[in-house]
Amino acid sequence: MSDEKLWFSLCHVAHLHYLCSVKLIIDIGNTVAKLVAFDGQEPIEEVKTDDDTLAALHDFVSHYTFQQGIVSTVRDLTSAARTQLEKLDFPMLFFTPETPVPIKNRYRTPQTLGADRLAAVVGASTLQPRRDLLIIDAGTCITYDVIDAHGNYWGGNIAPGMHMRLNALHEHTARLPLVSAEGVVPGMGYDTETAIRSGVLRGMKYEIEGYIRSMRRKYPQLVIFLTGGDKINFDARVKNIILADEYIVPRGLNRILDYNESNEGDDLGLGNRE
Repeated sequence: MSDEKLWFSLCHVAHLHYLCSVKLIIDIGNTVAKLVAFDGQEPIEEVKTDDDTLAALHDFVSHYTFQQGIVSTVRDLTSAARTQLEKLDFPMLFFTPETPVPIKNRYRTPQTLGADRLAAVVGASTLQPRRDLLIIDAGTCITYDVIDAHGNYWGGNIAPGMHMRLNALHEHTARLPLVSAEGVVPGMGYDTETAIRSGVLRGMKYEIEGYIRSMRRKYPQLVIFLTGGDKINFDARVKNIILADEYIVPRGLNRILDYNESNEGDDLGLGNRE
């Protein structure tokens, strides 16, 4: 065994990742920022922090010897977050619409495409290459994105997420209360609280199942990925055809970082737009 292989083997066995060179993936969403350390192609630690300040960043980077990293954000960086990033002593790639990606982006307005949506598609296609994929991200919004087996990303749809639906019913009506997503979810509500909760949660479930049925008619061998913070109780039949992976977006960002580091885009003639 070479000295390098022995060194990385010892790192894994002893879990001394702070001594190894790993990559920092920062995914800044609408409500929270995720800091993820990747060793090769696999995440080894995740910390969630405030998306305005990235308060946990300094402590997180002290645990590892980071070699490089990537930052993705769906919102403008605050001055506090930018200051935190400027303190890092290793190179960071800022993921923008101009950043080359290892798929063919057919979206008609790439400048307005959410970075998290594109990263999720790349992450799913990394796990299931040369397959027709539907990626469902149930977070602040529910997004549905499609990439075909030839690596063409065609776009997708955006719908309100769970908490957005619950808040909207309260804020845009005179008397409906703000209802928690936690609680019983009967088939038909027996009071106002259960009517709202069941209407939102079952509505999301039926919506997602409808998208799956529709897309499988077009792509019979479709593989479905589900990610995001909201939990949805599907029937066993539907659960059996869904691959759940909470790291789809960080996996995609990690792949994009590797892709740009190795200059694969120059070799393959691929990028964010053909």
